[in-house]
Amino acid sequence: MASSDLQTVIDMLKSANPLGSLDIQQMRAGMAVAETVYERPGDVSYEPVDARGVPAEWTAASGADPTKAIVWLHGGGYCLGSIGSHRGLVTNLSRATAARVLNVDYRLAPESPFPAAVDDAVTAYRYVLSTGVEPARVAIGGDSAGGGLTVCAMIALRESGDPLPGAGICISPWSDLTGTADSIAEKADVDPMITPELLDLLSRAYLADADPRTPTASPIFGDLSGLPPLLIQVGGAECLLDDARNLAERAKANGVDVELEEWEDMIHVWHTFADLLPEGRQAIDRIAAWLKEKTA
Repeated sequence: MASSDLQTVIDMLKSANPLGSLDIQQMRAGMAVAETVYERPGDVSYEPVDARGVPAEWTAASGADPTKAIVWLHGGGYCLGSIGSHRGLVTNLSRATAARVLNVDYRLAPESPFPAAVDDAVTAYRYVLSTGVEPARVAIGGDSAGGGLTVCAMIALRESGDPLPGAGICISPWSDLTGTADSIAEKADVDPMITPELLDLLSRAYLADADPRTPTASPIFGDLSGLPPLLIQVGGAECLLDDARNLAERAKANGVDVELEEWEDMIHVWHTFADLLPEGRQAIDRIAAWLKEKTA
């Protein structure tokens, strides 16, 4: 059974959800306001860097191992989100994993449509390798659109012959931009953040004229063979529940070492609320334990 704090978070989202509009500029403005309330802790360093032309920020908790790194790709439907919007999440990840996290500010649609986000994710990963971190000690991860982008980037890296990371982390991944998964409609009444209409708006803005079944846009339609181990976490009250399930099924069918965790009653990217929600902290701790096993 979910903690009593979950309802508090849901009520908060319903009263001030920055994704409640169907106007991209208004949603960006709402997320920008939310960013201003985050107070940077004194035990964590934040270093802006130019990752070969891609703006990014190294987040390092006290004692973070410089030989380990996570490349983090934020959510926001490829149209929203930034380093600031996900600073809290990557801070908690750095603390739990004792690794530096590169928070990547990839280009957004509609100004920069597909495949700009994929190109920037690949470039950011290559930047991390150029700093001397071994590929096996790097994980690529992301939430929502960033969770799907994680797999898209690894497909692109494999196709270009780059060394692959040691692991991939997908939180509430948006892995199918066709919008046909059953849970999108089935969970619409219980998901306080994501709606079918929102997914349609964001997918059209990102894809422009591209085919939504392109593997580096919707990885459930791609060949995932040869990819590193994947951890997929998804909440039971999410419109994207089937996106996670179908991604895990596709990965398993292609011989990937994949672990799917369905967290009962949890909402979209509940990890974001780890400072309020015990299940958020537990999920991040689980990521840390899994990474320790896969990238040791």
